[in-house]
Amino acid sequence: MVMALFSSLTPVFIAIICVLIGIILKKTNGEKEKRGTKSKPLSRPWVDEDLKDGTDNHLEEEEVDEEWQGLEENVAHVPFFVERYSEAEMIKRSQMFYELLNKRRSVRFLSDEPVPREVIDNVIRTAGTSPSGAHTEPWTFVVVQDPYLKHKIREIVEEEEEINYKKRMGDRWVNDLKRLRTNWIKEYLDTAPYLILIFKQVYGQLPNGKKKTHYYNEISVSIACGILLAALQNAGLYTVTSTPLNCGPQLRVLLQRPANEKLLLLLPVGYPKKDATVPALTRKPLEDIMVVM
Repeated sequence: MVMALFSSLTPVFIAIICVLIGIILKKTNGEKEKRGTKSKPLSRPWVDEDLKDGTDNHLEEEEVDEEWQGLEENVAHVPFFVERYSEAEMIKRSQMFYELLNKRRSVRFLSDEPVPREVIDNVIRTAGTSPSGAHTEPWTFVVVQDPYLKHKIREIVEEEEEINYKKRMGDRWVNDLKRLRTNWIKEYLDTAPYLILIFKQVYGQLPNGKKKTHYYNEISVSIACGILLAALQNAGLYTVTSTPLNCGPQLRVLLQRPANEKLLLLLPVGYPKKDATVPALTRKPLEDIMVVM
C-alpha cells in the first residue's frame, strides 16, 4: 500500500522538482543579464572619438612631469587700466553688438570670391585671445586655402557623412535635419576660399619630451570657437559650424597634425552666394534664456 501511494505521488514530486529547477535557472540567467547590462557600455555608433569631451581624461602620473609643467612659477602682475564707458555708451555699444551678431546665420551656400588673407589672420588672432585653463591655450587653427587639399577634405567628409546619415545617426536625428535641408553633400568645402579646422590639444608637449596637462581643453577651445564666430561676423564673413563625425583621424593625417590634436570644428569661411538661402528660423526671446535671481 505504501509503495502504491509512493508511486502515485512520484509524478507530483517530479513536477515540483522541475518547477524549482526552472525558477533557479531563471534567476541565475537574470543575474547574468543584469551583470552584462552593467558592464556593456551604451552603444552610440555616431559618436566620434575626436569629438568626445576629453576634459576629465587625466594623464597617467608617470606621463606627467610633476616638478615642471613648462609654466613660469612667478608670473609678474602688472597694473590693469581699462577705458570705462558711460552708462549710455555701454547700452549703445551692447545693443549694436547684439544687432550685429543677431544677423549671424549658418550659411551653406558660399561664394568662391576671394577674401583678404589679412582678415583671416586677424580673426584667428582674435580667437587666440580666448581664456583657457591655466593659460595653456590648447588650440590649433589650421587654415586651408589650397584647392587640392580642400577637395581631399571634401572627399573624406562626404564619404563619412553618407555613412553617418544612412547608418550612424539614426532616424530621429536625420528627420530633425530634414527641415534644414542638409545632407552629406558639402559643396561649400570646395567653393569657400578658406576652411578653418579647429583642433583641441588634449595635452601639450614639453621640451623634455614629457606631456603637459591641458586643463579643460574642450571648454577652452569651445570658447575660442565662439569668439572666432563673432570675429567672422564682425568682418562680414559667414560660415556654417560643422562637426564632421568620424573624420577626425583621417583629416589629422591629411593635415599632418600630431597625435595630441583632435578635430573639434570645421568652418568653411567666405561670402554668401548671391542666391544663397537660409532657413526661416527664430531665436528664443530673452525671457526664455535668462533667469534673474
